[in-house]
This record gives sequence, structure tokens and C-alpha cells, in this order.
Amino acid sequence: MSVKMQVAVLGSGGREHAIAWKLNQSSRIDKIFSIPGNGGTSNNILLDIMDFKSIAEFCRSAKIDVLVVGPEAPLAAGITDYMVQAGIRVFGPNRQAARLESSKVFAKQFMKKHGVASAAFTEISCADKASEGRMKDFFLKEDGCVIKYDGLAGGKGVYVCDSPVEVKKVVGEICQKYGSQARIIIEEKLYGDEISLLAFVDGRNYHLLQPSQDHKQIYDNDRGPNTGGMGAFCPVPDLSERLWKRIIEDTVEPTLRGIHEEGIVYRGVLYFGLMITAQGPRVLEYNVRLGDPEAQVVLPALKTDLLDIITACIEGELSSLQLEFNPGYFADIVMAMAGYPGKYEKDRLISGLQSYPGLVFHAGTRMEKGSYLTAGGRVLNVVGQGENLSEAVNAAYQGVKKISFPGQYYRKDIGNRLNPVIKSFV
Repeated sequence: MSVKMQVAVLGSGGREHAIAWKLNQSSRIDKIFSIPGNGGTSNNILLDIMDFKSIAEFCRSAKIDVLVVGPEAPLAAGITDYMVQAGIRVFGPNRQAARLESSKVFAKQFMKKHGVASAAFTEISCADKASEGRMKDFFLKEDGCVIKYDGLAGGKGVYVCDSPVEVKKVVGEICQKYGSQARIIIEEKLYGDEISLLAFVDGRNYHLLQPSQDHKQIYDNDRGPNTGGMGAFCPVPDLSERLWKRIIEDTVEPTLRGIHEEGIVYRGVLYFGLMITAQGPRVLEYNVRLGDPEAQVVLPALKTDLLDIITACIEGELSSLQLEFNPGYFADIVMAMAGYPGKYEKDRLISGLQSYPGLVFHAGTRMEKGSYLTAGGRVLNVVGQGENLSEAVNAAYQGVKKISFPGQYYRKDIGNRLNPVIKSFV
């Protein structure tokens, strides 16, 4: 009889709850700890996710076999390097690899160098007096533009601008917020359909999860400021073999070749944020971990044991596995607090959750005296499943109607995108 493993999941959001839920299906695991977790997770260990020393000490004392890192901030800060030095097995790319997400400038330069299909761009600095001229020159060449802060911004560092006045305003706000040394990418505005594609990578080999679509803007019809994500679904309907081949050839494979050529050892999840344009797929951004809320649909869609995948990635043996997927579609509706992504209230009682039998991943919740309370901007992820996308979305919204809390807000149009560009690639 094989010895069962102890696993810890680092993070406190809906993504981390989904990871713990999926890992809990493995027959090889004895116990899963969440650091620090939330109201929906069990065996919570209340440590700061950036306190690497305390996390390592806990992993040793609890005899953790694998630490699974959910969020980007500790990856960018080098938690993988720290844990490897401490003799602790960890799932997540090292600090060098994490630059693909932690620096938009590095990522864009990488794409250009290695022939990854992407948008044209220019780089400016808040300390560079010549930047304003380059901003104007670039804008005049393009039909609008996209501005990205170089560093991590929790999914809220991207701005779409339609006039030079708007560009100057956004750049000024970024410089005021992040200081004179901040770097900024000004990028060609692309038109088309966005999809998220996530790959497990073991340093040499990769396996792709099913493609998904996120809904970033706070309001229906993709209006308002960007959030961390207000809902998602997978797989993406109408994605043809021709388009799938273009995605692999134009974005995935040149990225992985580039990683190898740069001497980067990449073990973990690599996220491709893609825009499908009339000319073909283009990489908008890389993330170095599972997306949130994409994880809340791609993990329920995954049939293969997640621990087997994680172990294979760490040991460089991913080629020995073939991923299997559950049939049908999955949709996630994010229930948020009014005011998010700005200021919002906390500690509101959540009703209907304990009696709801469907799949719900907690994001911003905590438990107090047997009751669930809100503790964040994005509170819950209600997931529905169906034979087609419409059934999955309807199932998720039926679940949302059975759960409530004061000040709740959710988009009413998740899964309603027509995706005309994707459909054109027949």
C-alpha cells in the first residue's frame, strides 16, 4: 500500500479553493492544507503568503510533500527558488520564469525576440522626458491603444484608450501611483475575440487545458473598469481545427522554444491570454499560474488526477501522461460586492450557501460562528455544468439565485458572447 501525501495550497481566492477541491479527488492524498485559505477551505493555516520562512517551517513540521503556489505575487518574489533551497517540493515556476508575468516590458521584448505573434508596442518610462513625444507618435499610428503598467497589478493594470488626452491621463495616473521609475507599455489596440489558454509545463514538454473565456469588465456588455474577472466558461465553442493549429504554431510553440533558448527552466502552469484577430491569434499577456476565474471552470472540466499532473511537471515526466477531460461545458458566475473593483463593504452575512448542493468556490469569504461572511470584493464563484454552453450558464445562474448577501452584484451576460472572429476560422 502506497503512502498517501500531504499537500499544501498557497493562496486565499477562488482559484486556490478550486485547486484544493480538484486535488481532494486524488486517491493519493491524505490531507490538504490551505495557506491561509478562506471560508470554503479546510485545514487553514493563517500565514502571510509572502512570509516564505514561516511557510517553509510549516511545510517541514507538517511533512508537506508538495506546496502548490496559486497567486502570482509569491512566484514573482521567488518563493519557488526559496523552497527548493529549503528542500521542499514546490509546484510553480521560479523567479526567472515568473518575469514573463511580473514584467510586461520583459514579456513584450521576449515575444518580439522569439517571433511570438503579438501586438506592436513601444516602451516608455515615467522618468523619461522624451516619453510624451513617443506616446503621441505611437498613438497617431494606431487606432487607439492599450496601456499596461510594467509590474503586477492584480489584473487591474491594463487600460484601453481612444484619444491622446486619455493616454496622457492614464500614464499620469500610473506614474503618480507607482513612481518615477515605473515603466509602461503602449500597445497596438487589437480587435477580435479573447480566449485564455493554459498549459502545464515540465521544463521540456507541455499539455494544454481546454480553452476558456474570461469576462474582465465589471459591467454587462464588457463595459467599465477591468476587474480580476467576473465569470468564465469552457471550452470555447466554434474553435476550429484550423484556428487551433494557428494558436499552437503562432503562440504556444514559439513561446516554449523561446523559454528553452533563454535557458529558463519552466515548471508549472503557463497562461496565454490571447486575442483572436482576423489576421490570426495574438498573445496579449502571459501569466505564470492558473487564471482566476478560469481555474474555476478548467479544473472541473479536467478528468485527469491533478496531483499526477503536478508530480509529472516537477519531475520532468509530463510526456508520460495524457490529459482527459469531462464531457460538456462549465460556466462560472462571480458574485461580487457592490463597489468592487473599488471600495466595498465586508462582513455581510451570506444566506443560502450552506444548503446549496451545487458547486461553489469561495473567493472572499470567512466563517464565523458557523456562518459565512463576505471578506473580499469577489466573494463567490458559482459553477454550472451542461451538455452545451447555454445549459451550463443557466445552471450557474440558477445557483446564483439561491445564494444572497447584502450588496451582492454579478454580471447577467456571462457566456453570451457571439465570438464572430472565432467562428470565421472554419
